[in-house]
Parts: sequence; C-alpha cells; structure tokens
Amino acid sequence: MRAATLTGYRVPLEIGARPDPTRPEGGVVLKVLACGICRSDWHVWTGADPVTLPQIPGHEYCGEVVAVGRGVSRWKVGDRVIAPFILACGHCPACSSGRQTICPDQALPGFTRDGAYAELIAVPFADTNLTALPPWMEPALAAAMGCRVTTAWHALTGRAALAPGEWLAVFGTGGVGLSAALLGRALGARVVVVDVVQEKLDHAVALGAEAGINAATTDAAAAVRELTGGGADVAIEALGVEETTVSAMNSLGKMGRMVQVGMPAGAHATMTLPMAVLYSGQLTLVGTRGMPAWRYPSLLSLLEASGLDLAPLVSRRVRLSDASAELAAFDGPTPPGVAVITDFAN
Repeated sequence: MRAATLTGYRVPLEIGARPDPTRPEGGVVLKVLACGICRSDWHVWTGADPVTLPQIPGHEYCGEVVAVGRGVSRWKVGDRVIAPFILACGHCPACSSGRQTICPDQALPGFTRDGAYAELIAVPFADTNLTALPPWMEPALAAAMGCRVTTAWHALTGRAALAPGEWLAVFGTGGVGLSAALLGRALGARVVVVDVVQEKLDHAVALGAEAGINAATTDAAAAVRELTGGGADVAIEALGVEETTVSAMNSLGKMGRMVQVGMPAGAHATMTLPMAVLYSGQLTLVGTRGMPAWRYPSLLSLLEASGLDLAPLVSRRVRLSDASAELAAFDGPTPPGVAVITDFAN
C-alpha cells in the first residue's frame, strides 16, 4: 500500500510503499476513503507528543471494509464505516460502564499504532467501535467525525450539558472549535467565538455564531463578559495553550462550566491557571478527550433531524503528498476549515 510515514520529527513525511496491514482478530482492514489532518497530528509531527518511529500518522478517518478478522459479527466486506480515534476494547470495566475514552487497553491509530495517512488501515475491536457511514454523508466530512466533530459533541453534551438559550464561548476556531460553534447553535445555544485570525472569525459568524471577538486586538474575556451580560455559561477551550485556557476561564459567569478540549502538549502541558476565579466564581472545569463510540447515534440523529450542514468544515481536499505541508502550516495561523486527504494515489 501507499502511505505517508513519519521517520523523524519536523521533517517531511516519507511517501512510498509500506506492507499491507493484516486483518486483526476481532478487527477489520479498511480501504481509507478520507483522512483528516488534525492539530493532534501536528503535535506528533513536532515531537511534542512523541511516538515510536517510524509511524504512519492519521487518526480521523472513514473507510470501506476490505477484510474481516475472526470474531467480527457486525461488519462484512463492502461496508462503509466511521471509526472514532479512540478504539476501546469493549470488555474492561471502563468500557462496560460506557466510559470507552478511558479504556486502559485502547488503541490509538497514529499514536500507538499505524494510522490512516495510507491506502489501508487495520482497525481492532471493530464490533465495539465502528459505526455505519450514513448514505447521506460524504467521506470527507465523515473523516472529521472521528475526532473534531465527535470531540466537540461529547464536550458540549456529555461534559458541559449545554442547554438551549445558554451562552457558549468557543476559544479557537480550528476544526474542533468550529464544530463546537456549529453544534452549539444546533443545540439552541447563543454562540460567541474567539480567535486571533479575523478570517476565521468572519467564517464562523457567517455560519451562525452571533459574534466574533479578535483576541489579538482586545481583552477577549472582558469582551465575552460584556457581550453576554456577565459571562458565558459554557466555555470551550479548543487550542490547548495557557493563554486561551486562562482567557476561557475568565470569560465565564458565576457557576459557569469550562471544557478543556484542546490538547495541552509540549510547553503547555503544565499551565498556571487563575484558581481564585475558579473558587470565587464556583466554576466547573473539566477535561475531555474523544467520544465513546456508543454516542454516535445521538450525534447522527441530530445532524439528520436538524439538517445541520457541516460541509463548511472541510475547506481543503488534498493529496497524500500534501500532508507534510499541511502539518507544517500548523506552526502559524491556519485558514478557516480543515484539510482532508481524499487522494491517496498522489
């Protein structure tokens, strides 16, 4: 198969032939139809989240089943499926209680095993994790479902319990932040977005956010408090850096809830936070990572029933050979939307 392989940090991925994966017991092999290029992949590429090299990156993907391992009962060759980026075992106490994202035996494509910057990928624990690709959803968009959209959905509904009419402040309007803004609107919240790239703010407002605040030119937390009449009910931090985490906390009203969605890595793995604000505001601060696979039906039902168009999330369909340039672009401000690999032959 053709794949893009990480052989060293901050160097171009090597494009070339790699052995086809074997079908795992209890798992399947997919022909990859699309794979998103995510900031978490950038953390791996820079070495901020180190992995065992060589490694094929890529953790948000969809594909067509081309081989089925022993013990798989739900899937057959030809099925089109979406996979979450956390592949839980399905048998441990965490999985049995519905908390698949903390499964101690989880597999993470692109992190602990080869990922989906490739024509083929082996997916373990298939019956537990895979979801049928709805016929009304194109593969490029479905690829984003494995990480950014699902992570945002679980943050809003599983961790923050966002309610209609509440103010939602989203800090960072990359893929997961823009997903949170769109889903927040669909859930009936009033949404304000914060970023330092005006083009991204304009894009989010055009898609339904009530306001965009440019943190490069103003005190974002103060602006959110003024706009919302005292502070947001829920804040989503979608970048993973100290500055935005502190600002998100400071943007909340009394009894507000903040979800740390962005991955703190490298220099941001340890942060100094305004604990006095947490205490005096009686805030709730929670972390989140991915989404349990059993929650896919609720998300897909919302999308189908509401007619929410997530297509604007995908702004660039790229070739496998473009992956290195897309990863390097995360070193600076990126344009609106996300890049998805849809051409694995070039």
